[in-house]
Amino acid sequence: MKEYKVVVLGSGGVGKSALTVKFVSGTFMEKYDPTIEDFYRKEIEVDSAPSVLEILDTAGTEQFASMRDLYIRNGQGFVVVFSITSLQTFQDIKTMREQIQRVKGQERIPLILVGNKVDLESQREVPASEGMGLAQRWSCPYLETSAKCTQNVNELFIEIVREMNSVPVREVKRCCDIL
Repeated sequence: MKEYKVVVLGSGGVGKSALTVKFVSGTFMEKYDPTIEDFYRKEIEVDSAPSVLEILDTAGTEQFASMRDLYIRNGQGFVVVFSITSLQTFQDIKTMREQIQRVKGQERIPLILVGNKVDLESQREVPASEGMGLAQRWSCPYLETSAKCTQNVNELFIEIVREMNSVPVREVKRCCDIL
């Protein structure tokens, strides 16, 4: 069974944990509890191939941003999440992708762009066309999700596995890491 290391990134409060917990356990987290770091494992079948996802749900708050390089270095695929109800969180993800590219040392990375909280359509600040346009520029899939309504939750994790299978990730050889 093939194992995949998936890192979920995004600003604080966009629903990274809600999406991850909904996928892993099927329950919706109503209350927002800021994450430092949570690790989950789940077996999944994608295109008739059994797989194990190791999902790292990261902190969105800036105080833990320094840990991001380590998460990125160890990750194979990236779920980059913003809230459709917050233009600021959409703007924040652009620097996250640049950081992933810098740490990985390559242009093309297995990544999926996710606009979360579509159940709050009346509060939308980021048009779907903006998310689709950015995903097109990044050459990655775009999904709009709702952890609350279970919209596209399983699909997003299936899609990141497909991305990891289709985008070869070359490991960056380093002579040493300075801690």
